[in-house]
Amino acid sequence: MIELLEGYSMKTAELIQKGIYNKAGLRILSMKEGHDGSIALISNGKLEFALEAEKDNGYRYGWASPSTFIKALELCDETPDVIAMSGWSKGASPDGSPIGAGYSGLGNQQITTQKSLGKEITFFSSSHERSHLLCAYGMSPFPQGQPCYALLWEGHFGSFYYIDENIKITKLGKVLDHPGNRFAFLYAIADPQFNLGAGQIRLSDAGKLMALTAYSSKGPIDPEGQQIINTLLDGSLNFSCIKKDKFKDSPYYNIGVDSPRFATLVAHFSNALYEIFFSFVRKNVRSSAPLLISGGCGLNCDWNTKWIESKLFSDVFIPPCTNDSGSAIGTAIDAQFFFSGNAKIKWSPYSGENPLRDITKVEGFTREAYNASRLASLLSKGSIFGWIQGRYELGPRALGNRSLIAAPYPRDNLDRLNAIKLREKFRPIAPVCCEDDMQKYFSPASPSPYMLEFRKVISPEIPAVTHADSSARPQSVSHHQNPMMYELLKSFKEQTGIAVLCNTSLNFNGYGFINSLSDLRAFAIQNELDGFVFESDIYLKTEA
Repeated sequence: MIELLEGYSMKTAELIQKGIYNKAGLRILSMKEGHDGSIALISNGKLEFALEAEKDNGYRYGWASPSTFIKALELCDETPDVIAMSGWSKGASPDGSPIGAGYSGLGNQQITTQKSLGKEITFFSSSHERSHLLCAYGMSPFPQGQPCYALLWEGHFGSFYYIDENIKITKLGKVLDHPGNRFAFLYAIADPQFNLGAGQIRLSDAGKLMALTAYSSKGPIDPEGQQIINTLLDGSLNFSCIKKDKFKDSPYYNIGVDSPRFATLVAHFSNALYEIFFSFVRKNVRSSAPLLISGGCGLNCDWNTKWIESKLFSDVFIPPCTNDSGSAIGTAIDAQFFFSGNAKIKWSPYSGENPLRDITKVEGFTREAYNASRLASLLSKGSIFGWIQGRYELGPRALGNRSLIAAPYPRDNLDRLNAIKLREKFRPIAPVCCEDDMQKYFSPASPSPYMLEFRKVISPEIPAVTHADSSARPQSVSHHQNPMMYELLKSFKEQTGIAVLCNTSLNFNGYGFINSLSDLRAFAIQNELDGFVFESDIYLKTEA
């Protein structure tokens, strides 16, 4: 261990040598710079909290702000033993001057001892690359010592790794850099509203493309579309220099994102990108082991389903915070492993902040005690409700604690929810379903607790959550995982025979999850909701 610390603080090296950091109760406060900023605390091998900058009605993909930091300090009972920082880079490029341990690298941890708030604190930093890999490894259900393969694909990274029984990470090869950016840039070509500069993308566009693949004609790609695919997936392409105007002579330039022709291009491009990675991975898998998927591309349900169905691996795990929102957690796990030898944590998908009851008078609404049967009845008759209960979720998916909910029928509920959220009409609404009822509605019927896979819808009873290609990305809920949502689903089933609800994230367009009662009231008024649930209360819109 001392060899790893050469060049850094001798005092820190001595503390490690004496076993100071092997004590039970090691507390690590970790922060992540850049978009999807977050702050996490791991204490004694357990994730105590993960606060994300965009949550509580912050800007989507926001940087961790002073207010996020103050909230984190309020939740810390004691001074941390270690303060960790996920590596990042200055400027728009991952190749910019390093912040902390920088963006890339597998062996460049930094450890120093500095005075902070009157105490000597150990500071730890490791790369953004390691933050993704250790997040997926540390949160996975596989025991420490179980070798794993790891796929890291996001805006910049597109590489395949092997993590051995000693947690030594070996990069088996770079497959294709900028996979997420290349994918998102496809949307820019077709969108007349896109006007960003060379090498720039909008972080929200990749998810929209995932929805568009369902509208493909399923026919062959035309030569002009194939030319775009060949250009954007060329391994020698310097993505940082590419401009939208490069494609101004193409019929796809500003064609409109709702064009059926463009949807077919999107489907072919998505398949081609996956095949590049699948071909490389298949050649480099030498033994039966689980696969860890990390990075923002791990939010693509189509690709996740393909990896699961490939049967190349004994199992596949994707954390709910597979994008950069999990980087603070990953760096905290990395620090815990460095100082104690433990690379695993206990965690819950509901590790965010508790709801904030910041107002006492909720004008325009009548309050009554929450009752699952009462709410189920209202939903069955067409009501749309906001829903806040418990701590908010890790990552960008609403997993039943910060949700906008409605009946999964009629089909019009899809349009109503997209209109409320100011989303494009081609985007689907996800279902939430009782885990023990999955077999009635979806195939395969295995649990899907984090809404990260596509399933085939096999029931005609849930049209509002059935996408154009008869797929859905369901969240399955057990009583153990989320008892309040499970109870509501059971009550809805008792009254309607259906154990499914529409479940989309509760947020203003361009902002993260709502967390306060005042913001929830404002959202309900602005969007003419029939009411909302806030913890143990139902608020019903007061009739004029």
